[in-house]
Amino acid sequence: MASEPQGGLTEYIRHHLTHLKPPHVSEGGFWSVHVDSVTVSLVLGVLFCLWFWLLARKATAGVPSKGQAFVEIVLEFVDGQVKDVFHGDRRFLGPLALTVFVWVFLMNAMDLLPVDLLPWATEKFGLSHFRSVPTADVNMTFAMSITVLLLVIFYSFKAKGLGGYMHELFTAPFGKWFAPFNFALNLVELLSKPVSLSMRLFGNMYAGELVFMLIAGLFSAGSWLLYGMGIIGYTVWGIFHILIISIQAFIFMVLTIVYISMAHDHH
Repeated sequence: MASEPQGGLTEYIRHHLTHLKPPHVSEGGFWSVHVDSVTVSLVLGVLFCLWFWLLARKATAGVPSKGQAFVEIVLEFVDGQVKDVFHGDRRFLGPLALTVFVWVFLMNAMDLLPVDLLPWATEKFGLSHFRSVPTADVNMTFAMSITVLLLVIFYSFKAKGLGGYMHELFTAPFGKWFAPFNFALNLVELLSKPVSLSMRLFGNMYAGELVFMLIAGLFSAGSWLLYGMGIIGYTVWGIFHILIISIQAFIFMVLTIVYISMAHDHH
C-alpha cells in the first residue's frame, strides 16, 4: 500500500475518490466525462469480447475445455433467465443480456483489486488520480441505464406501433378521460426505470469501494494490531464482496430483461 497522504485518512479517501478528468476540464459533477471510468470499461469490454471470440474459435463438439465449459454454463444460465422472462424473439435480447451480465460483473470485479494498485501504477505515468471501478461512477451507471431506457422505448414502438404506444401512454390505467393524468403517471414510471437501475448499482459499488478504502487506512496507522486487523478485514470483506458484485451484475441483467419484456408484452 502507498503511504498515506498528508491530512490523514480523510485526505486519503478524498484522494482515492477523485476521478481522472480530461486535461483542462474542471470537475462538473453529474454528466462529467471521467477518463479512468471510460478507459477501464472499454478495456474490460474489449477483453471480454476477445476472450469469448477466442473460445468460440476453439470450441469443439466433443469434450469441451475448461474455458469452453465455463462459457457454456454462463450462456445457459443467461439464456435460461431470458427464456423465463421474455417470450418474444430472443436473438437480440439473449446476447444483450449476456453482454450486460459479464461486462457489469467485470467492472464490479475491479473493486477486488488492492485499493492502491492502479493509482500506484498510473502515477508512474504522471496521472495523479485514477479510480478503477467504473460502476462506482454514477455517470457510467446512468449511461448504461439510459441505454436500457432507449431499448425499452424501441421495443414499445416495435411491439405496439406509434398509435398503439401513444394510446397506451394516454389511456392506461384510468381511461381516455384522464389522459393528462395517465400520461404523467406513465412518464414517471418510464423515467424511474433508469434512475432505480443506475442508482442501485452505483450505491452498492460506491459503498463497497469506500469500505475497502476505510480498511486500507488501517495499514498506515502505525500499529501492528491495526495492521493485522486491516489484513483480516480486507480478506473477509473481499470474500463477501464477491457475492455482492455477482448479485449486482445479476440484478442489472434481470431488470434489463424485465423492463424490455414489459415494454414488449404490455398492452
